[in-house]
Amino acid sequence: MMSIMRQLRRASAVAAAEVASSKAVNKQHERFKLTARERIELFCDEGSFRERDAGVVHNCTDFGLDTTHPPGDGLVTGHGLIHGRPVYLFSQDFMVLGGSMSGTNAAKMCKIMDEAMRVGVPVVGLNDSGGARIQEGITSLAGYADVFLRNTLCSGVIPQISVIMGPCAGGAVYSPALTDFTFMVQDNSFMFVTGPDVVKTVTHEQVSKEELGGASAHETKSGVAHGSFVNELQALQRLRTFYSYLPLNNRSGAPVYEYHDPRDRSCEVLDRVIPPETTTAYDMHAVINPVLDEGSWYEIQPKYAKNIITGFGRMEGQTVAVIANQPKHNAGVLDIDSSRKAARFVRFADAFNIPIITFVDVPGFLPGTGQEWGGIIVHGAKLLYAYCEATVPKITVITRKAYGGAYDVMSSKHIRGDTNYAWPTAEIAVMGAQGACEIIHRHSKPEELKQLTAEYSAKFCTPSEAAKKGYVDAVIQPSETRLRICEDLERLKNKQTTNPWKKHGNIPL
Repeated sequence: MMSIMRQLRRASAVAAAEVASSKAVNKQHERFKLTARERIELFCDEGSFRERDAGVVHNCTDFGLDTTHPPGDGLVTGHGLIHGRPVYLFSQDFMVLGGSMSGTNAAKMCKIMDEAMRVGVPVVGLNDSGGARIQEGITSLAGYADVFLRNTLCSGVIPQISVIMGPCAGGAVYSPALTDFTFMVQDNSFMFVTGPDVVKTVTHEQVSKEELGGASAHETKSGVAHGSFVNELQALQRLRTFYSYLPLNNRSGAPVYEYHDPRDRSCEVLDRVIPPETTTAYDMHAVINPVLDEGSWYEIQPKYAKNIITGFGRMEGQTVAVIANQPKHNAGVLDIDSSRKAARFVRFADAFNIPIITFVDVPGFLPGTGQEWGGIIVHGAKLLYAYCEATVPKITVITRKAYGGAYDVMSSKHIRGDTNYAWPTAEIAVMGAQGACEIIHRHSKPEELKQLTAEYSAKFCTPSEAAKKGYVDAVIQPSETRLRICEDLERLKNKQTTNPWKKHGNIPL
């Protein structure tokens, strides 16, 4: 037995040396990229990674591949620990046949994904691949489909995270798209269905890889990426932090960390954050940060659809999901991109039992032909659907404007908000006073209209009418917000709400 083990270890060591030749490693480093195993070593707790299927080889005999059988076939799979918590992961090795996807690769991926789902542990994919292994033909495509199926089955069961650390093109892009979060490395990672050469041939557009599918494009324009990092070292370090906010699966809660930030600490800065002039912008981060545990904010998609903020934080050590309108950008209006961004985040939080805190300052939906023709009706309905469907604790704070249909959408009491607060500066109405009076009193003289607008504002643009009808549970001082939310989270931690039985809903996609 010992002799067999020594032979296996010797063969494995020789194989690893062949795969990771100094020339190939140097070439990878020259691209400012780490090797597949270096990435894993930095991502996992020291010494915790256990590789699986290291000796597996491909079975392709065409186009000269019968003479080369690199062990592992260009994909490192296994499991490890992050801050002592388990994780399954795979890391594509660009140094072996360009990290191309083979039938063997797919089988290795599917094996760990199936096991991760059975034991309830997240999967992290470190992507660095030239695409399908053309020599294998349809076998490679079948492998992609096998992985896509696992991505879909794992969705809502275990968190799935994709990290793009090199090329990811063609059909390969759909696996990250099916996962919960996709992160990229600036200047070194690219995602596109068709590359620049194909684009030029078909549409005659001249575009670089970076412009077409780099981190900047997907972080600011398409919304495909949830964040990007300057280099791989930063990416792996920050993603270790990100992992700490997530539960292992849909049946377990997120970890609760030790905290030293009392719920009743002074938040008097919030009493001064809203400008006296209702049309003056302010930064909603100035509301979010004082409410959360100090230093716990982790923003998601910070450069995309900036008129809405999404991210994770902690309240008394517990993970919470935060969605907030951002008055600093486009007055915090809801549009197509912000609705899509927030809806997907709400659904993730609900799927994994993370309480949702919503800060509202929204003047309505963005008007215009671009929005209407782009489908704002359907896209806005996605956010409405997500909030309506969510059964986790939902706490809402209206800081200033809550106008029209956007008031309903942003986790209002009417769509099962558990606790809904308003600050004294809140304006809850069908629309702003001036716009409303210009419609109601369209035939009035300018002097009369000014007086009527002031009267309308005094009566309707306050939280009092909503409070009288029970649409807000309390009008609170801003400085009380942290204390109130901490109390609510404690009270709601055993909340039980179920939706009617159904195979699945038909969300307006």
